[in-house]
Amino acid sequence: MSSITQVQQDMLARMGQFAELAGGDAVRPAILPSDGAADGIRESFESALRAVDAEQHRAGEAMAAVDSGRSDDLVGAMVQSQKASVSFSALMQVRNKLATAFDDVMRMPL
Repeated sequence: MSSITQVQQDMLARMGQFAELAGGDAVRPAILPSDGAADGIRESFESALRAVDAEQHRAGEAMAAVDSGRSDDLVGAMVQSQKASVSFSALMQVRNKLATAFDDVMRMPL
């Protein structure tokens, strides 16, 4: 058999496979949403917000303790402040990514 004939047969076999795949359901959900799926996402984001808020409150209290002279741990207060800053920045990046994803979904053509 010549190489051209072999290539043609391979291509026909692949086209047959693609035709079989195209005959099934085009779009299948990866995970079927349960009744509480939206609540789970909301609760996860809410717990992340509360964790970042608590981190900022601890940093504020540590800085206030250093400012008032109740504590000598300036380095600890600065580390706590940086942790709170990084946590807040990460939370804002997640929020921005979610907003961008929502906008992208809304712009998709039907």
